[in-house]
Amino acid sequence: MRERKNKYLDLFLTFMEIGAFTFGGGYSMIPFIDEICVEKKKWITQEQMGNILVIAESTPGPMAINCSTFVGYLKGGMTGAFLATTGVVLPSFFIILLIAMFLDHFLEITIVANAFKGIKIAVGILILNAAFNMIKRQKKEMIPQLILYGAAVVMLLINLFSWNFSSISLLLIAGLFTLVLYLIHCFLFQKGGDRL
Repeated sequence: MRERKNKYLDLFLTFMEIGAFTFGGGYSMIPFIDEICVEKKKWITQEQMGNILVIAESTPGPMAINCSTFVGYLKGGMTGAFLATTGVVLPSFFIILLIAMFLDHFLEITIVANAFKGIKIAVGILILNAAFNMIKRQKKEMIPQLILYGAAVVMLLINLFSWNFSSISLLLIAGLFTLVLYLIHCFLFQKGGDRL
């Protein structure tokens, strides 16, 4: 019983720390969640982290909250999911509450405005770092690589030429394409057959 309480407390405090010391939203939290939950604490495997990221991106809600919920669930069931989610949300909630209560023009303060400019650059680097780490760890199979690089090229073209095309539509197309490939694979190969 005591070990279970310690596990839940550890989950809550870990995600509270992640929530308190990361800026820039969900994508900037990915490297910290990965480093702490996979590398340091060994709560989940790298493959599970990859699956969590796909699910967290595909489901409604902020990326960091979804990741926290799924990691918490894998580590401690529904209680773990609740505590991890609460832990990652509380620091931001209290910081925003304090700003709203005491600082009417918070972003107009010169030091704060300059700090946020620097934070934007750091967040961009963190997101790029997370993307490169995920690409490096991805299994070197042909079909997933084609989907990854194909989607990246399409998104780059959409941004470069300012085409009116939603990234959600691209996500759904990639998901549908993968589902069709999976169904073809299941139809052609019996369970335990070769992978595509």
